[in-house]
Amino acid sequence: MTDTPAIQHPDRLRNGDFTQASEPLALFAGWMEEATRSEPNDPNAMALATAGADGFPDVRMVLLKGFDESGFVFFTNLDSAKARELRERPQAALAFHWKSLRRQVRIRGDVTPVSDDEADAYFATRARLAQIGAWASKQSSPLESRLAFEKAVAAVTARHPLGTIPRPPFWSGFRVAPIAIEFWHDRPFRLHDRIAFTRSRPDESWTKTSLYP
Repeated sequence: MTDTPAIQHPDRLRNGDFTQASEPLALFAGWMEEATRSEPNDPNAMALATAGADGFPDVRMVLLKGFDESGFVFFTNLDSAKARELRERPQAALAFHWKSLRRQVRIRGDVTPVSDDEADAYFATRARLAQIGAWASKQSSPLESRLAFEKAVAAVTARHPLGTIPRPPFWSGFRVAPIAIEFWHDRPFRLHDRIAFTRSRPDESWTKTSLYP
């Protein structure tokens, strides 16, 4: 899985005619391409909503690192709060908001871990300092001081002065297999365009519905 979308979208859908799209992943690929050109930073930033065993929802921003017909992928420390919650309740919701385009996409689906090979391949593409940080950070755990974190970074750097840094066994990714994808586009006077694609299982065909804004 790479940062380059695996889905090739058809002729680009203009603001006024995206509601004619018949397939959500192709439409998403087109919107992501446009966001990559127009957003000032992190067009792949998305809100990830989860819930733990206590039922309380939790949300945070993460980065989409790839998508195709099988789902939307992000990576994290497996000891983080998000990873623990996804193991307890393997369903999630995603939300993209591209302010420059006045667009939003919402996604819901079941969550599965990515393969070790996929995680290894992505980890190898990260900047060296990001790889070191993955080893040094005990994500979501209490931090006694910034100095303690910096010492951990220094210790990992000393262990790996040269050569390849392997992926930590506690760092990997998750894939959200969509069963619902909703597209929203701003229009004047809040008369927005909004369409939803739904299915019961990831291997089924999509049903498209237009929604009141």
